[in-house]
Amino acid sequence: MRIEDPMNCVILGRVNKFVVRVLLEGRTRRAYISNTGRLPEHIVEGRKGFCIRPKRPGKTDCLLFSVREDSFAAIIDTQLQMKVFEKALGTSLIPWARRCRILSRNAKLGTSLIDYLLECGNQRVYLEVKSAVMKEGENALYPDCPSSRGRKHVAELTEQVEKGGHGTMLFIAALPGVKAFRPNKSADPEMCRLLTRASEAGVDVRALGMYYDPNDSYVYLFNPDLPVNLF
Repeated sequence: MRIEDPMNCVILGRVNKFVVRVLLEGRTRRAYISNTGRLPEHIVEGRKGFCIRPKRPGKTDCLLFSVREDSFAAIIDTQLQMKVFEKALGTSLIPWARRCRILSRNAKLGTSLIDYLLECGNQRVYLEVKSAVMKEGENALYPDCPSSRGRKHVAELTEQVEKGGHGTMLFIAALPGVKAFRPNKSADPEMCRLLTRASEAGVDVRALGMYYDPNDSYVYLFNPDLPVNLF
């Protein structure tokens, strides 16, 4: 997927959960971020980032979608991650989901809204997507802070599968140079426990890898089935 008209910026600091100050075109601007994680590795003063103009005027001047990571860049914008996932799904680039199509988004399950309800052959599968943009060695990690909402989603999928339904947890490792995904036990040990239980119950725990290349403004899917290490 090509990003139209990206702009280089320099991160100055985080204002709140959804706003970052950036230096863009020689001026300090307010950039929107959709990722509610703490992003301690990415939202760092002096880091180079990449922004796009908003489609509609708002309280911010631009959208910060990516942060430089070595020669390439991590994708911190969760909406962009989802768009790339949907395009990969629709063009059969994900081997384990080649028989799947999207029935609905924000599907009701218990007391939660799950990102997708898929139809895979003759089965209906609830699929929840999480952004894994923290890196440790060659591993992408999730979460970077305790996530009560994430725990609830895992628990809902586990209950669905235990009742005879189908559920998938997908972690998008949106940064270059990673070779596997694992839960971040130090940030949220309960999430790690719940994911292990979910896998044992039959929830399909998957990961895929993507990154942004600022040299040609393309997002690349570099591994549609990244290894998952839960233990």
